[in-house]
Parts: sequence; C-alpha cells; structure tokens
Amino acid sequence: MEKRKININKAEVIRFLGYREKRPGKDVMSIIDECENALQEVMMPAFTFRILGLRHKYEGIDVMGTDLTLEGNDIARHLSGCDRCALMAATVSVGADRLIKSYEAQDMTKALVADAVASAAVEALCDDAVTEISNRTRSFLTWRYSPGYGDLSLDIQPVLLDILNAQRQVGITLGENNIMIPRKSVTAIIGLSNRSLDLGRQSCEKSCKNCRMRYKCAYSEY
Repeated sequence: MEKRKININKAEVIRFLGYREKRPGKDVMSIIDECENALQEVMMPAFTFRILGLRHKYEGIDVMGTDLTLEGNDIARHLSGCDRCALMAATVSVGADRLIKSYEAQDMTKALVADAVASAAVEALCDDAVTEISNRTRSFLTWRYSPGYGDLSLDIQPVLLDILNAQRQVGITLGENNIMIPRKSVTAIIGLSNRSLDLGRQSCEKSCKNCRMRYKCAYSEY
C-alpha cells in the first residue's frame, strides 16, 4: 500500500510549541524542519471511518447498529439537527512515538519540537479524513468532536474503537486510562445532515472559536 503523504502546517507546529506574538527564530525553524523530515520518514499515517445513523433520545443519542450511546449536553448540541454521524480514528503510527522517545534520551529540545510536529501531523491527517468523509457523503458536516471533550466521557473510547475495528484497520490500541497507543492518534465524531446546520456549527473547519475551552487551553488561538 502506498504511504500517505501528510502536508504539515508549520503555523500549527509553532502554535503547539506555545508561540503567540513572538515568532521562533531561525534556529528553532531549522529544528522544526529537521524533525519534520525525520518524522516523514518513520510515520505511516492512516485513518478509518464509518457512517452510521443516529437516534436522538431524551437520555442520549444512540448510534444505530452499535452498542454506543452518546451522553452529555455538549454532544447533544453538537449533533443537533444531524441524522447520521461519521465515527473516525486516525494515527500517524507508532513510528512517531519511537522517534520522540529516542529524542528524549538525546536532546529534549528536539523531543519537544518533534512532539509538536507530530501533533500537527495528526491534525492534518484528520483534516484529510474529514475531506474524504465530505466528498463521499456530500452532506453538511459539523466539526470533529472527540471523547473527553466537554462532558462526553472518555469511557466510550473502547466501544468506539471496537466499532471501527481500529486495531486491525489502523493499528490503534488502548492503554491505561483509555489513552490511545500510538499516542499521536485521534478519535472523533462528526455530525452529518442533508440540511444546512445552525450558524457556528455548519462548518467542518477546525477552529478554536468552536471550542468551549478556547480561553483556558494552552494551545488556543485566543
């Protein structure tokens, strides 16, 4: 199978490194380039998704054909007006984890930069997945909503990954406290509708302005 190429957004890397008004110098940018090149060599990016119907109930939202019920006010608002959803999982593979760990034993600056580059890489991969979902469904999409956001429990992670057969499809397993392995992996729920969604939720574009934690998050644009 041909290796998927990820176009990593340098601005995202810089944001993950914690820069705001001040831009990194040439020395940092050089390390970013070095880490990106090294990661591109070892990453095996992959994603998988399933489109499933939704049944909205007073006590939660059933994902039809599965044992998954989505509970919480935040996910209910997120999926309001949606009759289907896309469950997705994406990872840049264990190669990224191994490279970051090797840097940790040699050079912590490179380790921190490589971690930021890998985070930006998995975000770019998720954007690619959303584009494919959009092209395949020709629907209006919400942005990605992951277990652990707001009041959506991280405890749904095992069921979600099982529905996606994620271990076999993309190599994602779960460790302690439902933390995914490889570490640079993402699961998400995207609402789908045949009708235009409410303002503020109608775009599948990832944005800090859609997040309730935007003023508390260390990586926020705000």
